Amino acid sequence: MIVLRLSAAFVVAAIGCVVLTPVRAQAQWWRSTPVDFETCADAAEKAKTREEKTAALAECNAKFAGRRKPGGGYTYYDFMQDRTFDIAGPNPTVEEQKNIDEQYTAYLERERRNSIAAALMAKQQQQQQLQQNVQPASLRTETEKVPVPVASPVKQAARIRAINCAKSSFSCDWPRLSQSIGELKKLFGSSQASSNKGKRS
Repeated sequence: MIVLRLSAAFVVAAIGCVVLTPVRAQAQWWRSTPVDFETCADAAEKAKTREEKTAALAECNAKFAGRRKPGGGYTYYDFMQDRTFDIAGPNPTVEEQKNIDEQYTAYLERERRNSIAAALMAKQQQQQQLQQNVQPASLRTETEKVPVPVASPVKQAARIRAINCAKSSFSCDWPRLSQSIGELKKLFGSSQASSNKGKRS
């Protein structure tokens, strides 16, 4: 009797294990692992505390490199190049990673060339500035425009009149004549003044 009770208890326990095992298996199947970052992040949002949520999101970032695109497929952001790459799944394949690495090598080469070109350009500009500062004064005056002296307006008017006047016209000859008369007056006026001085003494 005791043996029957023990064997019956054993059978019931074995049946219970068999019955409960599929239920646990079904629950595990129902609670599937995330397939990409977005499903992982959705599950992380349901965490009870803020610390658990932060830890779960960090795990999602570590597990999935790609992000889902609205039209389908995934994209991978390479922060070293500040550029995105289209990838087939939530993580880059070996071939996709190889392509990303090759693009990064080309990117580094372009950056190196650009920095060398910029350094050369800066050096050339510096040398040009030094040459301009050291340029002799004689060379500077040759290139700079020197202002030409301008005659007074009275002299310019006299020249224009002389050019425009018809020969042997009274209006053109009168200024010369009056100038000659003025000179004669000065000449005779000075001789009269000297003779008057002689008479007084």
